[in-house]
Amino acid sequence: MSRLFGTDSAKGAVVADLSCEVAMQAGRASAAVISGSQEKRSKIIIAKDGRLSSDILEAAICAGICSAGADAEGVGTIPAPAAAWLTKERGADACIMIAAAGTDPNASGIRIFSPEGRRFGTDIEEQIESLVFGIGAGSVLSRPSAEMGRMLRYDNGAEEYIEHVCDLVPTCLSGMKVALGCSESCTSVTAEKLFKALGAEVLMLPETDSDFDPDIETASTSLERLMEYVPAYGCDCGFVFDNEGFGCRAVDETGKLTDGDSLLAIFAKSFKEREKLRGNSIVVNCMSGLGLFNFARDNGINVLTSGAADRYILDRMLEEECSLGGERSGHIIFLDDCPVGDGQLCGARLLEIMKVTRKKLSELAGEMQKLPQIVLNVRIDPRKREIWKNDSVITDLVKANAEKLGSEGRVIVREAYGSDPFIRVVIEGRDFGEINEMAMEIAKTIKARCA
Repeated sequence: MSRLFGTDSAKGAVVADLSCEVAMQAGRASAAVISGSQEKRSKIIIAKDGRLSSDILEAAICAGICSAGADAEGVGTIPAPAAAWLTKERGADACIMIAAAGTDPNASGIRIFSPEGRRFGTDIEEQIESLVFGIGAGSVLSRPSAEMGRMLRYDNGAEEYIEHVCDLVPTCLSGMKVALGCSESCTSVTAEKLFKALGAEVLMLPETDSDFDPDIETASTSLERLMEYVPAYGCDCGFVFDNEGFGCRAVDETGKLTDGDSLLAIFAKSFKEREKLRGNSIVVNCMSGLGLFNFARDNGINVLTSGAADRYILDRMLEEECSLGGERSGHIIFLDDCPVGDGQLCGARLLEIMKVTRKKLSELAGEMQKLPQIVLNVRIDPRKREIWKNDSVITDLVKANAEKLGSEGRVIVREAYGSDPFIRVVIEGRDFGEINEMAMEIAKTIKARCA
């Protein structure tokens, strides 16, 4: 596996535990590779989240970029989708986004966007990686002072992004009341202003329950608190955005979670009715629920599948020229308007549909009937990676259960990677008891033969 580029990054490179030394070399290597044989001076935009460590890493990356002869233009703290859009809007050669990596808020990472706001090809990634980790690093030398790049500044990125989203969602959202949770996200600099500019009444979710009562401590997540907050304050819905702003988790007026499958169903139907669903198709990954597939079939919409990582969804969308795609986690891609998933655009579009149709979110989401689902992860011996696929005891059991469910359900067994390799068992069907027994039997068999 690549040391620098993550497989689940549809937008760029991820570096866990990023040090200043690696950050500087990443900036230098990126500038050297991206500039290539260009005769003009390259410009690379630098965006970041609001953590203190990001300021330090920004300085290191900018130093590396300028030492390699390219200009570094800082745009401050903005959401990653805004940074991707600005890359193309400002004619930059690339953008480096600094933000927390993975689930550890203390681990820093970077994402590198192409001039189109998407991920660079693997050839570019490999060149950058080899230079960062010393293979051919001698060719990346600091330029003479006369050839060094400049430090530039652009402070209007957040405001321009807000105007851009408002142009994409022309419907006035007056009369709509929305709660937003983005205290741990780059969206904290734009979300409240954006939804107010769209005409909605906005309530910001307090960072912790102690904001209500200083004597109360809680370990609940923002999403869990939002599920209580939305019905308590009479909101039409609520949104929690992930750290970089790519994903949106929605909560309906009753406090129930509306996942990415339900959001895709809502958007797909709306796009089809307005003749905006290019190819009459949506792109999802293999982990999307069977309920979404059934909903699409009943509404005459094609569903195209991709690999599990969200980068593969984008690749398939570009290949098939589709306008809508996403995954269950809430990463929704509106490819005609943004080169990456955009949580704030997703939330704004959802409110627009609610306003136009005069339907509550629970009513819209209820049009897609979900099936019961069981998900089990079984840790395996690293030596069993990929080998388990040739174990007939496992594969025959999976096949037998899939045949038993038939068209009323499905069985997915695939290998995944965390700190340790594991096999994920996913079973959907109409009878919860039945699929639970199937999942446990498959999981125990995998454990017995691969743990």
